[in-house]
Amino acid sequence: MADVPPAVPGSALTRVTRRRTRVGLVSGGLGAYWPQFPGLLERLRESARFVTERFEEMDCEVVDAGFVSDPQEAAGAAGKLRAADCDIVVTFLTTYLTASMVLPIAQRAHAPVLVIDLQPTEAMDHANTDTGAWLAYCGQCPLPEIANVFRRGGIPFRSVSGHLRDENAWERIRRWIRAARVRGVLRHGRHGLMGHLYPGMLDVSTDMTLVSTRFGGHVEVLEFDDLRVRVAAVPDAATAERVALAREIFTLDGSVDEGDLAWAARVSVGLDRLVEDFGLDSLAYYHRGLEGEIHERLGAGMILGASLLTARGVPMAGEYELRTSLAMLVADTLGAGGSFTEFQALNFRDRVVEMGHDGPAHLAIGSGDPLLRGLGVYHGKRGWGVSVEFDVEHGPVTTFGIGQEADGTLTFIASEGEVVPGPLLEIGNTTSRVDFGFDPGEWTDAWSATGVGHHWTLCTGHRAKDLRAAAGLLGVPFRAVDGPGEL
Repeated sequence: MADVPPAVPGSALTRVTRRRTRVGLVSGGLGAYWPQFPGLLERLRESARFVTERFEEMDCEVVDAGFVSDPQEAAGAAGKLRAADCDIVVTFLTTYLTASMVLPIAQRAHAPVLVIDLQPTEAMDHANTDTGAWLAYCGQCPLPEIANVFRRGGIPFRSVSGHLRDENAWERIRRWIRAARVRGVLRHGRHGLMGHLYPGMLDVSTDMTLVSTRFGGHVEVLEFDDLRVRVAAVPDAATAERVALAREIFTLDGSVDEGDLAWAARVSVGLDRLVEDFGLDSLAYYHRGLEGEIHERLGAGMILGASLLTARGVPMAGEYELRTSLAMLVADTLGAGGSFTEFQALNFRDRVVEMGHDGPAHLAIGSGDPLLRGLGVYHGKRGWGVSVEFDVEHGPVTTFGIGQEADGTLTFIASEGEVVPGPLLEIGNTTSRVDFGFDPGEWTDAWSATGVGHHWTLCTGHRAKDLRAAAGLLGVPFRAVDGPGEL
């Protein structure tokens, strides 16, 4: 089954649709066997058809380059896969073949390669297995050969071994497909960056060129005036409809001012049009503003619309946090939601880290109905309006952030924990209590030492393996915090 991103229950929100993950597939075996063992090739092709069907069940666009029997056919398959612009190429070893039949694919397809060997059943029926039948079981035989050649060629090697109906193997394969989905979203993504850096937040500053050269995609630089003209054009009827949608999704606290809610709704409709006009897959924003002028009012009015868009699969991060909006997009692509987060407090009595943020929330992963609260002051920011209060659904979660090193290297950083119930702030912030299994102070030290920056995304489920796989396909380092750091 395909991984389904979360949706907001009982609402009129519809998720955005994106390009399907494009998986290249080539199967192969040693052609010298075919005249020696009649029927073997057809049996192996039947296995290849089964594998193709399993990939199609993952909601992938499968580019099947066929079955290859020698290096010349492999070179032809590589050309087809290169033209297809795949997010990942899967090479299915149905039996023994030489490394010369796999190397051209890895060199020319211009996509990361996953090598799989899935024998027909979990074990041979030895008493009834002749040489021809045995050869259908020896797809793992060339695996070390291929790994050796990849290493000598400087090509990243990854593999999954199992049998055709081995669900453990298929889950490992699905992990690589989820990683390829992340690679595809980033390669083809358009990431908005609107406004300016929050003054003094040096960790937030991100090299836009590095984002495009390392991950692919495009960073679109926007002005708040791009939003201003669209908000000004929003009809009253559209504003009223958005207010009704807010009332459907949120519980409204008595502190909510009707005029502030209407303004947030109008800005929300304008944000939708901005996203559509610029074809955005994510947006990071901030504007300081001054004395209630229009840009300050726009910045203060974005929380409702940003939360609604995040729930639809277009993540929004405040404070100009481009790396975190990208992390939120990665998490959402994995079906894990992903909500804008930073430290709020440490609770040593309950051994939890309290984390969240003022501003956008991923409404699809809340533990209950989110609440809109009216705020006369946004701490550390100018303006006033409505803000979101919620906590991430209780259970397994992963903190995930993208760091940037001194040499410009981007890194994936993750830690797995559990959101647990307990008292929460009631100040118009997202807040979750996360238990990482050891002292919260020690976790805080270890997490901070990774170089993650002071924002990240909180996503549902234990996702470290998925994120490690995605980092591998993207060619960036992966770091996990799973215990106290060393002094």
